[in-house]
Amino acid sequence: MTDKTPYVRPDMKAFLDALAAMDGPSIADMTLEEARGSYLALHGMADRPARELPVIRDLACPGPAGNIPLRLYDARETRDAGPVITFYHGGGFVIGDLATHHALCTEIAALMDLPLVAVDYRRAPEHPFPAAIDDCEAATRWISSNPADLGREATGIITIGDSAGGTATIAVGQLLAQSPADAPVVLQVPLFPLASDALGSGSLEEFADGFVLTKAAIEFFDAAYKADRSDPRGFPILGNHADAPPTVCVTASLDPIRDSGRDYAKALVDAGRDVTYLEMRGLTHSFTNLRLAVPSTQGDLKRIIAAMKTMLGGE
Repeated sequence: MTDKTPYVRPDMKAFLDALAAMDGPSIADMTLEEARGSYLALHGMADRPARELPVIRDLACPGPAGNIPLRLYDARETRDAGPVITFYHGGGFVIGDLATHHALCTEIAALMDLPLVAVDYRRAPEHPFPAAIDDCEAATRWISSNPADLGREATGIITIGDSAGGTATIAVGQLLAQSPADAPVVLQVPLFPLASDALGSGSLEEFADGFVLTKAAIEFFDAAYKADRSDPRGFPILGNHADAPPTVCVTASLDPIRDSGRDYAKALVDAGRDVTYLEMRGLTHSFTNLRLAVPSTQGDLKRIIAAMKTMLGGE
């Protein structure tokens, strides 16, 4: 008889055991501010410290409902024209912000040796769907056409985001394929995204509890964000994949929304698009922000960076 117990990496298991021992309240039982504070505290405890970079500067750009806060990261003070990374943070479109993903953004900017601009989009429930996607699209268009504000010209845009930010990554790619920005999307990198509806999926039931992201949390985010289940901006699997940019799609084997990311990678393959698919075995959702508590995940981030460079035609 085959053992169907999922593989969990030893350092991942140690972290999960530590979380279980804390026995804290579930996100659905917290106030909104408590949930946001808990998410920031988790990343502050579990992620590696932020890198010191020559350029870390707060900016803002016009958006559909006022200015959108941005943060520019760069390992170099001056730089010739080239690609610019645009980062959309995770947190279910409800609890993340620039602070929760600050350390990760410094790491990506340093490892890619490219400027990175993080987008602080409007969050639900104060601003439900599609406010976040509207802001991400507006910010990406602005980044592609305002070299003076960034101190460099964007010849192409690399979009990347984790979880909800992965959803935004795909949605923005589809929107910019329909109506191009001044600089094209040359690569998109959705990290454990929600692309298709996770409700009813096998992975949601298998990893419903005890693997960082829970089914209850997904339902909490879903109720707050109120995405239209017939709109590709909410569920990008419904969109047109024929014009998708080159893609590095990443999932985690122990993630309740794993099957959603698999669905998207398959859709790209079926559409004949260029895609590199990476599933990180033995890891949970949010592993890119657990690199101190789960040390092996730093190597997984480096694998993602290597795949990005390969897809861009680099090393």
